[in-house]
Amino acid sequence: MRAGPLLAILLGLGALSGIALWVITTPRPAFIKDAAGSVDQKGDPDKGRLIFAAGDCASCHASPGQPDRLRLGGGLALASPYGTFRAPNISMDAADGIGAWRTIDLANALLSGVSPAGTHYYPAFPYTSYARMQPGDVTDLMAYLRTLPAVSGKPPPHDLTPLFRLRRMIGLWKILFFDRTPIVAEPNRDDVWIRGHYLAEAVAHCAECHSSRNLFGAIKPATRFAGGTDPEGVGYIPNITPTRIGDWTESDIAEMMKTGNTPNHGRVGSSMTDVVTNLATLPQSDRDAIAVYVKSLPARQTPRP
Repeated sequence: MRAGPLLAILLGLGALSGIALWVITTPRPAFIKDAAGSVDQKGDPDKGRLIFAAGDCASCHASPGQPDRLRLGGGLALASPYGTFRAPNISMDAADGIGAWRTIDLANALLSGVSPAGTHYYPAFPYTSYARMQPGDVTDLMAYLRTLPAVSGKPPPHDLTPLFRLRRMIGLWKILFFDRTPIVAEPNRDDVWIRGHYLAEAVAHCAECHSSRNLFGAIKPATRFAGGTDPEGVGYIPNITPTRIGDWTESDIAEMMKTGNTPNHGRVGSSMTDVVTNLATLPQSDRDAIAVYVKSLPARQTPRP
């Protein structure tokens, strides 16, 4: 075969591969704007306040350097092996925050990791867990966010290594690692466990910190809840399976979430102090439910660094 036709075939195959890659990496929002249905209905801000607390939203999105946890101007720097991520402004500022968003925009961000502009969010934003939330909770969360003050100013952009700056490739990551399967009630479990399962796995996204990750930043299933290296590379996140806290009672776990005190007369530290600040505002029944679920986790060994 002559070089000319062979080159044409190779170029054609390359073009087809490029088109196929473009198609499979297309962001796919959970909701289509013209068919949003109940997700754009009016929510309950009182219920949304609890989702805000359980979801630990203020810990990442509150403006650093000031004491008001409800000023959600973003800017917190999150170190990672891929560079530094910056938490965005999610206040009601129409220009710099999400004041111009509809509820469906928040739902697509949380449940599918897709922005209103139709681009992928990086999974440093834990939509990998939020994706399993109930749409009604997103509606309530947006109702609560709308009661909070607008904060002007955009945080600095992410500062990532060049290889990870192409957001479109997050579409491939999602094909490999993103599970949007909703949490469903297990028939052999009681209502308390079911509630704890939902809160721990979806809203509170406990596994996002208490697990180790593979080369691509996805949670290794065999280490889920077993702790590992801190995602920011400083210290270790503790194992919360029975391997590490098997002697804790459900009451001990619930007390730790309320006060930060552990049964061995210690106190939680690092980023968990913020988590406790948030969880302490939940009803006792929710902390008890999370404790029941955590107590039921299978024992797993903490991975070596």
